[in-house]
Amino acid sequence: MSSPVNQQTLEWMAEREKSGSRHVVTVGEHQVVWRQFGSGSPLVLIHGGHGSWLHWARNIEALSKDFSLWIPNLAGYGDSSDPRFDDFPTMVDVTAECLTQLFGTGSSFDLAGFSFGGLVSANVAAKGLPVRRLALLGPGGHGGPRRERGKLINWKRAETEEALIEAMRFNLWAHMIYADEQIDPFAMGIHTYSCIHTRFRSRGISGRGLLGPALDDYSGETMIIWGEHDITCTPEYLMTHMIEGHSGRQGVILPDVGHWVNYEASEPVNALLKNWFKEGRVGL
Repeated sequence: MSSPVNQQTLEWMAEREKSGSRHVVTVGEHQVVWRQFGSGSPLVLIHGGHGSWLHWARNIEALSKDFSLWIPNLAGYGDSSDPRFDDFPTMVDVTAECLTQLFGTGSSFDLAGFSFGGLVSANVAAKGLPVRRLALLGPGGHGGPRRERGKLINWKRAETEEALIEAMRFNLWAHMIYADEQIDPFAMGIHTYSCIHTRFRSRGISGRGLLGPALDDYSGETMIIWGEHDITCTPEYLMTHMIEGHSGRQGVILPDVGHWVNYEASEPVNALLKNWFKEGRVGL
């Protein structure tokens, strides 16, 4: 089977690599690859499970005009080394140590995480790192009910390239993206590349209620962005259990989009993140 990642995505990756820099941070037995784009105050973007730095593909150009973006492939993802662990606390520790090596112990930075990366980000912030502001996009670990759109297809069993592409397309529709027209070749390429380069199992971790305790331990301001049709939880549950009654937390529900809000609704998400991290303001 030839490479299942389409040429458009491969060319975009090659061009983007030329515009940034690549850094390898060693933590014990792990080599974690980070990509840096733009200049300004540091903003860290952490991808989701079955993901990679490409989860932020539609955000890099806009945000790098105002921030110095630091985007990892977490340990066990993308071109970072295989994980020598299968537990969540070690994932958090490795990520936190990377940030300490990159920024030191006294320099503050902003932090945003998508899906499983939102859960990682909240727990990194809870460890007392100098996170100035936190933004979570469709975060995992909320402990709330899912609303399945369709049963995911095991793409690893695909015997032909056509079957693999169809499985990836269906899974994007079932889990990640609400609007059919947003399941474009670029989204397909990102999802395919990210899935086939994932070696860490995050799904069981994201299903546990690990987000609330982490946010309770983080003393800074938090914004949570949620898609109206996110299948991983209802907006009502999120607002009731994660936002209401918690000072310093604000929630935004984006209409007509699904789980992967930073792709499907990239323009409003970029505006929200800029306003949040530059001014501490929620709104477009």
